[in-house]
Amino acid sequence: MSGVAQRRDAVLSPEFRRPAAAASAAPRVGVLALQGDFREHRAMLEGLGAATSEIRLPGDLDGIEALVIPGGESTTIGKLMGHFGLIAPIKARALGGMPIYGTCAGLITLAREIAEGDQPVLGLIDIVARRNAFGRQVHSFEADLDVPLFGAPPLRAVFIRAPWIESAGANVEILASWQGHAVAAREGRVLVTAFHPELTGDTRMHGAFLSMVRAARNEAGATGACAVAPAEEVVS
Repeated sequence: MSGVAQRRDAVLSPEFRRPAAAASAAPRVGVLALQGDFREHRAMLEGLGAATSEIRLPGDLDGIEALVIPGGESTTIGKLMGHFGLIAPIKARALGGMPIYGTCAGLITLAREIAEGDQPVLGLIDIVARRNAFGRQVHSFEADLDVPLFGAPPLRAVFIRAPWIESAGANVEILASWQGHAVAAREGRVLVTAFHPELTGDTRMHGAFLSMVRAARNEAGATGACAVAPAEEVVS
């Protein structure tokens, strides 16, 4: 077993460990692959037993149960989503119950609003995001976060040109903060982090997301398919 794999096993809570072979089929998770560190997300998810695929076109959403929007450049990701016609289909799947996880630029993309700036957002979690809140690339850093959801040990977090959550609606659960600023949250089936857990050996955040995916599958019934909202309910 590699050193990274050993570290992952050491920090992974029992309820988030890979299911036994007799458990249900692997969660099918798509990773938006327009720009950013999508490969790292795929590697971590597959290490936890998920089946992953890369999402670049609306048709790629067929057959997936969940979606990850990776870190990268949020303006570029938003523009490319619009160019390739992904905004309305992703909103439709989210309204139909599909879990979504956004890291760093993904948090910005999923937000209801951006504190400063004008770019396409999905508006799927009731937060206001501030871009580059901790500084530019040269101000990137790592920190140990207290995440009550996981308990000990603290979660090692990598912040790269990271946003923070400027404000959040009443139904948003703040999962972690750093220096007084919220950096991880969830609302319903949407999970966001301002940092990059895919760049560390700690799999707990991805494990928590896969737990959300399995819960959505159980609620959806024996088929395991997330319903798609009617087109008239989708705002592009």
